[in-house]
Amino acid sequence: MEGTAQKMLSGFRFSWEPLKEPLGFIRLLEWVFAIFAFATTGGYSGETDILINCSGTTPKAQNINLQFFYPFRLNQISFVVNCLNSTKETVHLVGNFSSSAEFYVTIGVLAFLFCTVMLVVYLGYQHMYHENSQWAIVDFVLTVFFAFMWLVSSSAWAEGLSNVKKSTSPVYILSTVTFCKDVPNSCTPGALPSMGKLNVSVIFGFLNLILWGGNCWFLYKETPWHKPATTQGATEEGTP
Repeated sequence: MEGTAQKMLSGFRFSWEPLKEPLGFIRLLEWVFAIFAFATTGGYSGETDILINCSGTTPKAQNINLQFFYPFRLNQISFVVNCLNSTKETVHLVGNFSSSAEFYVTIGVLAFLFCTVMLVVYLGYQHMYHENSQWAIVDFVLTVFFAFMWLVSSSAWAEGLSNVKKSTSPVYILSTVTFCKDVPNSCTPGALPSMGKLNVSVIFGFLNLILWGGNCWFLYKETPWHKPATTQGATEEGTP
């Protein structure tokens, strides 16, 4: 184990040159975009509010402010409507969208870690990468895997975000409050929650899909599956 570590350290040859090539430059973009993808989702918090005026001899207005955040287990968020001369009503938000959100963030973090490792290999062990074809094969296979995972996770999170928007809409929340269905009572929705950050997270997810999918071609050209065919074609062209 110690000998392997010493061999890796002795073989380290740092160079910025790989970043000037499509292989290294695209991997750097993937590294940056992966950070934006999981950061814009995992770091999100928002709020929605409603106003309830209960009818009666002495009406009482309730301004209810609800905060929600990643991983969007909305069914765990509740509030109490307490109208005078009436029974208290506990209302829960609808839906648990943690599975799609956490899956998306997990893929983003894993993609970021994979890009970090491969950038170290590109910048410090480029000679070993080209000498041993196994590096290129592993790089290609894992890139194909992550491209597919970006497709699945981004699609799942796009649908999850649509459901989050619906469940946190003040109009939808008021439709679940029993007191608001009584004609004398007055219920007013507040402003829609700001979802710009989450919209950006979905965009970065599909941008990652494009980057990782496009990078598969450049990585395939580095594998022995492509190079022998190229060599053979060149030989046939040179044959008189």
